[in-house]
Amino acid sequence: MTVLNREAVTKVLGPVDEALAAELIATGASAEELFEAYAWLTNDEALTNAHRGFPSARVGELVQILQTADEEQEVGGG
Repeated sequence: MTVLNREAVTKVLGPVDEALAAELIATGASAEELFEAYAWLTNDEALTNAHRGFPSARVGELVQILQTADEEQEVGGG
């Protein structure tokens, strides 16, 4: 598993602010777990239809962080 660092965050999500990257890295997740969280967030129906199990607790934590950041960005207009 690839350790999650700033470069890995950018590879998966594209450019994100430093605070979000730091929060994601602080979870101790791997780059693979971040990719899985991003996949669940952007296309959960397809993963469910592919008979993938529900995400692990760590992946779920990443999904929550990403959802919160997305909601805050929408509210802030950024």
